[in-house]
Amino acid sequence: MSAVLVTGATGRVGRHVVAQLEEAGTEARSLTRRSDISEFVGDLREPTSLLPALRGVEGVFLVWPFATGEGAAELLEVIAGQARRVVYLSSAAVRDHEREVESMVEKSGLQWTVLRPHAFAANVLQWADQVRAGVVREPYGRAAMSPVDERDIAAVAVRALTGDGHDGATYLLTGPESLTRERQARIIGEALGRPVRWEEAPPGEARQRMIAAGLPPEVADGILEAQAALTRTPGPTTTTVEAVTGRPARTFHAWAADHAPAFLMTPRSDHPTTASADRTRGEITTIPRSTS
Repeated sequence: MSAVLVTGATGRVGRHVVAQLEEAGTEARSLTRRSDISEFVGDLREPTSLLPALRGVEGVFLVWPFATGEGAAELLEVIAGQARRVVYLSSAAVRDHEREVESMVEKSGLQWTVLRPHAFAANVLQWADQVRAGVVREPYGRAAMSPVDERDIAAVAVRALTGDGHDGATYLLTGPESLTRERQARIIGEALGRPVRWEEAPPGEARQRMIAAGLPPEVADGILEAQAALTRTPGPTTTTVEAVTGRPARTFHAWAADHAPAFLMTPRSDHPTTASADRTRGEITTIPRSTS
């Protein structure tokens, strides 16, 4: 097929989409706002700025990194004038602006697929400093979910971008196993070969830390409310990754082993501990109506 344009190409999912498209022999155009990073430069808030990158493109991997849907319809109109299909990275939480963008995608005239991942496995990278100290002090250790590996989200996206049979599909994506947050911390310790202990913290303490890291108060409250709900009703476990890609979803054990070095190195000033749009898509987990 012809080229695929990848927005959010340096994000936790987008960079894997680029890599996997290239492995599959498809040209992946990484859209950035900086010419020193990619030759394809554009600003999602200025849709016509994407026209050079969209020429000759058949599909678009779309990450909408804004808190409202304002401007998304105009962007999709420009995309529809050049491309044939779009894969939109939404969230299982389906916050108001995400549902608004989903609706615009569905009405765009493009062949569309929506991805709704639950909690990203990479969310636990926020614990890196605490893991190095041997104690993760967070609330709601009994909150249970099935963390999904970002590489698996990307694999589903690539199948939808390059193959048939995904038009009009909304995919709920999880990992293969439900794990409490406390168990996730222990698994990270096992991957590092050192004990990592969980220490239950009051929610207010975590809220202050999240706000200090740059999250809006309402987002911090949403995260904590979702975590509290998951102590009562564990999040779902779906088989969607395997159904779409033909192989089982990666386990959290495998993710932790592959990412062990990230918990050992001293964080850089640009380490993603604050609320980047790509990362927070998997941050707030809700219980959807369907788990298929």
